[in-house]
Amino acid sequence: MKRLMLGNEAVARGLYEAGCGVVSSYPGTPSTEITEHVSEYQEVYSEWAPNEKVAAEVALGASIAGARSFCAMKHVGLNVAADPMFTASYTGINGGFIIAVADDQGMHSSQNEQDSRHYAIAAKLPMVEPADSAECKNYVKAAFEISEQFDTPVLLRLCTRVSHSQSIVEENDRVEVPLKEYIKNPQKYVMMPGNAKGRHVVVEQRCKELIQFAENTSLNTVEYAANNEIGVIAAGITYQYAKEALGDSVSYLKIGLINPLPLKKIKEFASKVKKVYVIEELDDIIETHCKKNGIDVIGKELFSNIGEYSQKLIAEKILGKQTEFAEYNENIPVRPPVMCPGCPHRGMFYTLNKMKLTVSGDIGCYTLGAAPPLGAMDTCICMGASISALHGFNKARGAEDRTVAVIGDSTFMHSGITGLINITYNKGYSTVIVADNSITGMTGHQQNPTTGKTLRGDIVEQISIEKVCDAAGVKRVRVVDPNNVEELEAILKEELAVKEPSVLIARRPCALLKYVKHNPPFKIIAEKCKSCKACFKIGCPAISMANGKASIDSTLCVGCNLCKPLCAFGAIAEQGEEL
Repeated sequence: MKRLMLGNEAVARGLYEAGCGVVSSYPGTPSTEITEHVSEYQEVYSEWAPNEKVAAEVALGASIAGARSFCAMKHVGLNVAADPMFTASYTGINGGFIIAVADDQGMHSSQNEQDSRHYAIAAKLPMVEPADSAECKNYVKAAFEISEQFDTPVLLRLCTRVSHSQSIVEENDRVEVPLKEYIKNPQKYVMMPGNAKGRHVVVEQRCKELIQFAENTSLNTVEYAANNEIGVIAAGITYQYAKEALGDSVSYLKIGLINPLPLKKIKEFASKVKKVYVIEELDDIIETHCKKNGIDVIGKELFSNIGEYSQKLIAEKILGKQTEFAEYNENIPVRPPVMCPGCPHRGMFYTLNKMKLTVSGDIGCYTLGAAPPLGAMDTCICMGASISALHGFNKARGAEDRTVAVIGDSTFMHSGITGLINITYNKGYSTVIVADNSITGMTGHQQNPTTGKTLRGDIVEQISIEKVCDAAGVKRVRVVDPNNVEELEAILKEELAVKEPSVLIARRPCALLKYVKHNPPFKIIAEKCKSCKACFKIGCPAISMANGKASIDSTLCVGCNLCKPLCAFGAIAEQGEEL
């Protein structure tokens, strides 16, 4: 049966059909849906791990035990998982092992734009890159075969456009792959120096064999045009862009095995066309491979190493074809992303802004607290860095009483705990706010160890943030409702005045969770409104101006009461409230 599938859904289907036994991942856009769809297959054990390093280690352990295994993450997650990944290149595998990494060209939801192909080269691992949903499924199967043929983990590179686009996929039955026999082999799996030196030799020999494989694999395909004027070398989504922009008028070498790259095949392709273009988003990896081997290609002199490409861009650069378009003759207002109506983080960031504190921020939907009008975040580096960076900030400038770290509950579990331990261990005085909205909000409501539920919704022991902080040596742990801004401010002043580590848990569930009950919407009493826009300070998308007066959208307002105290004229009222 054929079905329209997201690229990520097709990856999950491939795992099911290929007999994958264990999946462990950490959610991260644009990779999250892979594991969510895997959880629909009862034949595959699947779980959310606290972070990408743990996920990769779980999957590697399952592979060593003999099962086909898989883990998924976004590109910055591969930084977290790099430690086990590099060593897994040395240990090799038993059951097939795939690490999926989804790059985010254009930074739709990421803090940087790194090119994960560098990791494949550095770790000396094969990497495959599908171009549509059908290939997402088929490349999973191919990756397992490569993994087991060459005794290696395989990287599956995705990108936002492939992960979140839909195309036709043909479904097949699952092939049950029995556990491979586990044989104790410390020389292969115990990477102390004496064994690792021997395994490095194995890795280098494997690289040579993979280069030969790259020349002949059906993952790298050639399409010759009727004329020999132009040839295009591309992989993944850039192949799709090129096909749409250039059609059958040019020849293509489509690279499916992106590491190692073939050489003879590229030389042969280049010899049969007059001009060769390399179209690759981000860095010039294919182009460099060609040029250092004496193949004349055109690449980054035409195409940027920043952001996403498009069909329009490729047509312009190669064919000189300008796309006609009409310009809108009015300035369209900028609409930056904002926190949701009723977001529990809004009151917290409003208070931090009001107190003029220096805020070491972290990765999550609450990173929007950096944007106006809240503007209450000074730094944001990577997952878990808020706490560690605040400790460094305070060590450099002396024990500051005007600084805090803000981190979400899921991110605290991901990699915030170690930063907190570092503070207590090294006699820091920092105040940490854990913004506990009882879910992983950033990626779409995934469970995490603090929610008490697994990926499939099974009830499990709920990890207590309070007890974790206590075990980390923090004596001052307090819980506050972030919508109670007066109490929040009072407690913050107390904790900032204390010369010892403290944790403030700002706990209120995400306003979008189904079980959260909302209050009736508020309203504006137009006669009292002075159009001062003080209510805008809270940054609520339910509040706007209409006919010169403030207005509250009753379909968005959840009655959180954060805006009402901002109005000095009593113009904001609850439904039914007397004038």
